[in-house]
Amino acid sequence: MSIPPRRSAVALAALTALVLTGCSDGPDRPRPAPSAPASPASSSAAPAPTAADPAAQAAALVATLSDEDLVGQVLMPYAYGSSATQVSAGSAAGNRALAGVDTPAEMVAKYRLGGVILVGFSADDPTSGNQETTNVDNPKQVRALTDGLRVAAGKLPAGAAPFLVGTDQEYGVVTRITDGVTQLPSPLAAGAAGNPALTEAAWRAAGAELAAMGINLDFAPVADVLATRSTVIGSRSFGATPATASPQVAGAVRGLQAEGVGAAVKHFPGHGLSAADSHTELPVVGQSRAVLDRTAFPPFRAGIDAGAMAVMSAHLNVTAVDPGTPATFSRKLLTDVLRGQLGFQGVVITDGMNMAPAKKWSPGEAAVRALNAGNDLILMTPNVGQAYDGLRAALTDGSLPRTRLVEAVTRVLTMKFRLAGHPQPALSTLDGPEHRKAAADLAAAAVTVLRGTCGGAVTGPVRVTSSGGRDRTRALLTEALTAAGVRVVSSGGTVVHLVGYGDGTKDLSADAAVTVAMDTPYVLAGAKSPTVLATYSSTRASMTALAAVLAGKARPTGRAPVPVPGLPATTCKV
Repeated sequence: MSIPPRRSAVALAALTALVLTGCSDGPDRPRPAPSAPASPASSSAAPAPTAADPAAQAAALVATLSDEDLVGQVLMPYAYGSSATQVSAGSAAGNRALAGVDTPAEMVAKYRLGGVILVGFSADDPTSGNQETTNVDNPKQVRALTDGLRVAAGKLPAGAAPFLVGTDQEYGVVTRITDGVTQLPSPLAAGAAGNPALTEAAWRAAGAELAAMGINLDFAPVADVLATRSTVIGSRSFGATPATASPQVAGAVRGLQAEGVGAAVKHFPGHGLSAADSHTELPVVGQSRAVLDRTAFPPFRAGIDAGAMAVMSAHLNVTAVDPGTPATFSRKLLTDVLRGQLGFQGVVITDGMNMAPAKKWSPGEAAVRALNAGNDLILMTPNVGQAYDGLRAALTDGSLPRTRLVEAVTRVLTMKFRLAGHPQPALSTLDGPEHRKAAADLAAAAVTVLRGTCGGAVTGPVRVTSSGGRDRTRALLTEALTAAGVRVVSSGGTVVHLVGYGDGTKDLSADAAVTVAMDTPYVLAGAKSPTVLATYSSTRASMTALAAVLAGKARPTGRAPVPVPGLPATTCKV
């Protein structure tokens, strides 16, 4: 049944003014000035907004949309298939189960979607549990897919606004597109480098490459302070203190958005304060409100102050604010705290709604609850049709106020129009010299010596070993050492042992002269090697930087951004 659209120009203008001014209860801190002054709805003499004003463009477009179109704009599902229109039989079956259609383009058209998230996973990915498929392979394929999605979206009534294509390109263990792009070192490596300018330059290179592939929203950076040894967050975080993480979050936001890619700072209000995994359970964040204010919130404030267009809410039980209610569904956290107290005026996006805490409710009810709490985009619903129908039904019975839906869509479209002014780079810019240099500079500044002589070179021939399954990384380091003038042998020699994501003390080598942690450095507390180093990352840039240190050609200037028992942050004196 079609729900007849109900439009009120006065109500919409008043609501748009509310969105632009960010009105809410409890303004504990000054809010940033809105991008353009809102005209009072009652003033007939108010000047017409300029076409270049994204908020005005959004309000004008919202006023033309039916309820069906409005509902579609707040949905951002995943889809099966590496092409928008040509998919395998298996992908078509997946799309039919998810949305009752065969292809991603048909999904966009049927549900008037506001965006699609591209998904994928790797062996070391702690988020692989909710990645039902993969539709990223290489940059050329991704660009063709995003072009096809935009063709489908351009035919919709909301097609005047850019279509959102997002992905989780965090770098490190959560990196959806890995081939043919510049690989940045992990966020934890950036925290070790401690130089926001290097972080901004590297993430600007990342933003340019995402834009070239047709991706205009990155679900990054991670603003979680790694206050616990959370394996699901780990090296995705910039560090264990807000002083370490905050400037890095801001740098990453500025870098991405300078290239026309929206940054979605996550996972509010702070996943690093719990070691549990929200993909499979509802983690409890039991710290006091005072601890949240001084530990969890500052990196989100930094991202917001840097202009982040979006914040992702998390499936966390924050007992000091709204006990028993996942933050994704908590009006107290999203509306009162995030908007009212932290002053955020942009788009709030749910974490994956196919994760266990969100599946407590049906897809339709979960979507309604999330919107009513203050989210503006529903990400990765487990059933697109049920979420869409549930939202439409809630409009009819009043359990979802239309003003709340219009507010959400206005924010989403404002973000879209803000992203529209950036030209799309050519694919030929990917993994270019300037981008590789930005990654290399950040990786070099991250290398940390936690035991041993600062900058001490290895002597004699070197043998590179590693915990299981790291042939590629050993090859990268071998190549880099050889280029640096160090002879690498297959037996004997000085042993340099590499440990990475998921490794523990059982993966250490008793005969290693040098042990190197390529992920979180906690494992180094059990290493017996006279020299222990950390790169926090296993990219080519990180292995090249490590080789320069081992060859005595570079001084390791990084500082461990998380505490390692029994070891200093660095043995190098400034």
